Amino acid sequence: MSQIIYIVGIVLSVLAVLDILKKPISLIGKIICSVLVLITSWIGLAVYFLWAKDHITEWFK
Repeated sequence: MSQIIYIVGIVLSVLAVLDILKKPISLIGKIICSVLVLITSWIGLAVYFLWAKDHITEWFK
């Protein structure tokens, strides 16, 4: 069971980073957001997918 949760976390992390890389923001903004999502694990993924996904372009204009 724990392996499934681990694999789901990896897949969601990759999807989040790929989504961040597609955003029209600066390279530094992409790096900062990607590192934050990867470092903060499940909390970072939850915050990204539930709230920050729609607001990143506003933060890094």
